[in-house]
Amino acid sequence: MIAAIKPAGSNTRGLLAYLYGPGDHDEHLDPHIVAGFAMLGLPDLGRDENATLTELARYLDEPVRLRNGEFGKQVTDHVWHCPVRAAPEDRYLSDAEWGEIAQRIVEAAGIAPTGDDLGCRWIAVRHADDHIHILATTVREDGRRPKLHGSGVRVGDECREIEKDYGLRQLKKGDGTGSRRPTQAEMHKAERLGWDQPSAEWLQDRIRAAIPHVTSAEEFIAYLQASGVEVQVRRGPSGDLLGYAAGRPGDVNEAGEQIYHPGSKIAPDLSLPKIKARLESSRPEEHPTARRKHPSTPWHQAADALDMLHTDLADDTHAQAHITALGELLEATAQKVPAPLRAELQAASKAFARAQRSQVRAEDRAALALRGAARDIVHTATGPDGSALAALVAALVWATIVAARWHEAKHHAHQADAARQAVQHLQTAADLALAPTLAELTARPPRDEASRILAGDVRAAVPDHAERILTDPAWPALATVLADAEARGHQPHQLLREAAAQRELTTALQPARVLITRIQHTGRNPAPNRRAEAARRRSTLAASVRVRQSHDGQFPSAATTPTEQQRRQRR
Repeated sequence: MIAAIKPAGSNTRGLLAYLYGPGDHDEHLDPHIVAGFAMLGLPDLGRDENATLTELARYLDEPVRLRNGEFGKQVTDHVWHCPVRAAPEDRYLSDAEWGEIAQRIVEAAGIAPTGDDLGCRWIAVRHADDHIHILATTVREDGRRPKLHGSGVRVGDECREIEKDYGLRQLKKGDGTGSRRPTQAEMHKAERLGWDQPSAEWLQDRIRAAIPHVTSAEEFIAYLQASGVEVQVRRGPSGDLLGYAAGRPGDVNEAGEQIYHPGSKIAPDLSLPKIKARLESSRPEEHPTARRKHPSTPWHQAADALDMLHTDLADDTHAQAHITALGELLEATAQKVPAPLRAELQAASKAFARAQRSQVRAEDRAALALRGAARDIVHTATGPDGSALAALVAALVWATIVAARWHEAKHHAHQADAARQAVQHLQTAADLALAPTLAELTARPPRDEASRILAGDVRAAVPDHAERILTDPAWPALATVLADAEARGHQPHQLLREAAAQRELTTALQPARVLITRIQHTGRNPAPNRRAEAARRRSTLAASVRVRQSHDGQFPSAATTPTEQQRRQRR
């Protein structure tokens, strides 16, 4: 159940005309009062053909007129309006039940506190099966104004209790970090103009798309303007940028004037101060194009940077910073991937936006590597090869799972849900990205004897998950990856252990696929020099022998690990 308190108004009769009228799309059916401050003698246009809008408005406004006459100063913005809507799947609620719900909401808000006979005047009008509208005039019978500060939180909490008591769909408690929902008027306007989204949602997508491309607030404003967004800025006397509002081209009011939305109203994390903090605390020391000659591609660098998310969760401010930057990396990746993956990554990025913000203050500088990776992708990345793309998307899946678990541990219900929604889209994208690589690897499996030896490596390196890996349909492709890595000088059992340590396999539905992307990613690095490593070990052993002999005059027996013995047999 959602109770959406609207901005205060000053025209009681005008709101009543809407509530008792046909609605913008003839959706108001049988409007009538189901509850009020005093039902006896209350004129109800839906049940009394002699009642008028003016009469009902004067009845509700009486305390306002008395206060105005006594103080000689007009009360403004005295009309409180709160639509209350049940979920589509909720059961039918009777008039009596809606009346009880309305009474609980006005009590929670402070409009009519429990046991207070001098509260505000109010009514609840029902004109559809699934919702009511509560209208109140915010001057009490004793002439004082009600205490409405924090009423939104109190009403939200009461709605959660109402859901339990009436057996309705239970929503999660709000935390003040959600974006404003589009109004019915905004949705109808978008439909009328043939837009897929209301203006605020359209603007949010474009603002988030701009952030990975810029390094300062001025660049941010310029990028929005260049991408077709109408921007209105507020500057101080010195010319410093203090704030901004964005508008969608063609979104005008009745006078033909452009409608602007402040960044903080579009989404809580898109205010200018918050965007500036993210940009300025993670500004790179050099332009992203200066790093084009790095031997590793931006796709690989991004996958490497994601590993930091797994290791920097102990500090909440660092964890929140990495999760915020993860959203920027998702957005950057969605802009640059091939078309078949773009829709899923864009959907993941949009879903994850809710997970990017919580009540935890982010230490933005902690996420410098992730933000640098996002900028590198949008500035320097070209079409990735199949394995690099598969490795990055698989890393994004795991990083988003980690983000969801962190939010769950902190009881951030909305953020955890948003992250889980993003994971679903990312898993679909990961399957699409890995499919060509799987086909190529499966087409050239190692010989049977080599596969049996590699299966032994799996059992030795990850014994708890060996059978699931070896029965995974992707096992032949994993065997090929391990054989390729061994040919380049890597030790398969070592790669398996490292990959399993980076991403737990208990919850992986297809563990072999997970290992393929991790091993292909780490296996691109040069293999260690085995001769140098053997010489180092011999030197270390000789030194320890000399120390041991100096103490007891005896030589220790040389021990050989089972893995080393296996490798000798295979060579």
